[in-house]
Amino acid sequence: MRNIPFLAVLVVLYSSATLRYQLQTPPATTSPQKTKDHFAGKPAPEFELKLVNGKGKTLKLSDFEGKGVVVNFWATWCEPCKIEMPWLVRLQKKYRARGLQIVGVAMDKSPERSISRFANKMRVNYPVVLGTDQVAALYGGVEGLPELFFIDRSGTILRHDAGLISESAIESNINQCLKTGKPAAILQR
Repeated sequence: MRNIPFLAVLVVLYSSATLRYQLQTPPATTSPQKTKDHFAGKPAPEFELKLVNGKGKTLKLSDFEGKGVVVNFWATWCEPCKIEMPWLVRLQKKYRARGLQIVGVAMDKSPERSISRFANKMRVNYPVVLGTDQVAALYGGVEGLPELFFIDRSGTILRHDAGLISESAIESNINQCLKTGKPAAILQR
């Protein structure tokens, strides 16, 4: 009988923490949520965003013309993003020489220095930019994090995944991006 108040306190604390996390976190799961098929086959929307640690410099999607690109919308507080990031680091290293470029779009409201520290802690080896609501809207509203857009060498979106997918699925989609479209040396400016 003496344990009942203790158990009640534990239940209240757990429920409170769970509710707080749900209110702060957009929906994202550890399994594939959905693919927005209406993006497939369309040109990737251009953006120009401020580079984290870029001393005021910006990055444009078109800077990577002729490369296979993965645009990764994420946030420092997103638990599935923390699972996915080491995979993206490994895949960037593995496929960079074949023309892959991953771009991380941080959707945090945190200060740039916090995002930078987090990216350093995760050993991110690809550019990270500060996301905006306008860019999120161009990419369908970014309904849950992480979100990945796989863009082929010609700038066409091949696939979009919302929620955490497996590392092998990401790698398979990267291979498709690198096979499809014109290689960098053939593109006309």
